[in-house]
Amino acid sequence: MASSSVPAPSFGSAGFVAPLESEILAGRLADFVNVFGSNLNLDLTTPQGQLATSETAIIGAVLNLFLYYTSQVDPAFAQGRMQDGIGRIYFIERNPAQPTVVTCTVIGAQGVTIPVGAQAQDQSGNTYICTQAGTFDATGTMSLTFANTQVGPIPCPAGTLATIYQAIPGWDTITNPGNGALGNLVESRTDFEARRRLAVAQNSLGSIPSVLGAVLTVSGVLDAFVTDNSSNNPQTVGGVTIPPNNLYVAVAGGAAADIGRAIWTRKMPGAPTYGNTNVQVQDTQSGYVPPYPTYSVSFTRPTPVSIYFSVVIANSLLVPADAAIQIQNAIIGAFAGLDGGPRARIGSTVFASRFYAPIMALGRWAKIVDVLIGSVNAPSASFVGSIAGNVLTVASATSGTLAVGQFIDDATGAIVEGTSIIALGTGAGGAGTYTVSSNQTVGTEAMMSAVPSLFKVPVQINQIPVVAAADIAVSLA
Repeated sequence: MASSSVPAPSFGSAGFVAPLESEILAGRLADFVNVFGSNLNLDLTTPQGQLATSETAIIGAVLNLFLYYTSQVDPAFAQGRMQDGIGRIYFIERNPAQPTVVTCTVIGAQGVTIPVGAQAQDQSGNTYICTQAGTFDATGTMSLTFANTQVGPIPCPAGTLATIYQAIPGWDTITNPGNGALGNLVESRTDFEARRRLAVAQNSLGSIPSVLGAVLTVSGVLDAFVTDNSSNNPQTVGGVTIPPNNLYVAVAGGAAADIGRAIWTRKMPGAPTYGNTNVQVQDTQSGYVPPYPTYSVSFTRPTPVSIYFSVVIANSLLVPADAAIQIQNAIIGAFAGLDGGPRARIGSTVFASRFYAPIMALGRWAKIVDVLIGSVNAPSASFVGSIAGNVLTVASATSGTLAVGQFIDDATGAIVEGTSIIALGTGAGGAGTYTVSSNQTVGTEAMMSAVPSLFKVPVQINQIPVVAAADIAVSLA
């Protein structure tokens, strides 16, 4: 039986262990000596040296491929088709690409129904379709969700969805008071693995992971957060006060009826639910006949909260003319997890350091001096003001100090996304006038200002973090 001096791979408690290529090369050269004698020239530039080097590369490639395959059996490292296969064991499939979803305010005549499929358009020409039907009551106002017809992280800043693309008699206007929840491309390896873990808990009943796992399997759901208050007193969790003994679920995207059913099938019987959206779920299980028992399920549609960025990179001749656009796109992509890292989520903490790698990956020119973030969760100032043209008039400041470089926001979505203070007028931090970056008309209302000056920003459990190019300021130093 033939033998070789090449060390054999091993498989033990540490898994598959392959020999180093230097050990493989030494083994092949030793084999040549055993065959051809000790006078053989082992210099790698000789034919025998070249042959040993080539065989070493072939053996190493085969061992590396097998090593990669053995690692794919572990869900923590699996990707692609191997990860898909592991997912199928748990009866889950990788989520397809998802569109950006935005909750809009629509105004119309009482009794008029806005059907699923009704269309609206933003100022950039993107078309959005209604994902849930609704009928106007006596107020003539309601909130409906609209999804972009294109998939991927397409920003939909507050105030941009303002055109009814498909006319319906009695439907007058549409606005989006908050930013859209960014869509995704095909579910990343990281997100799929996180959802697979929750899928195990989905088979149980009554636990928080089981409810979360069920909600995340609903078609169109972009993100979700689940917690509860098991005490007999109100408790504040992540900026939200939850009533006693209530289950709290926040969900972005997905049809309300499907979400309500997913919650109902996994929550404990009799456990009340809390949120700003209510649906009726019918129990159509075997043994019941119409009229079916009906249960009320509530959950929260999170409010988009803008994350503002200040990016400073070193100035050099290598910096391209479109550096700001490249950096903005890199941040938006990483925000949605398109680079394989974690995406910004409901109730999470957004770290400035999360965006170092995607910026640096743009090229040698992207030398980071500083990356800071901010949001109105940590406002620089709260005030009452109005905007006419590019002039912000502050009637009174209730807290904080206004300054150049601060972004301006409100709760109604009336302010153009990315609006910032670019110069002082008669104001010097309080009441007075200020020059802002975007021309617009906004009536007197409560406003806030925020400046990206932090390394991390907490997101409340009733908020979903969003970002648009206008929220990302790029400068050279």
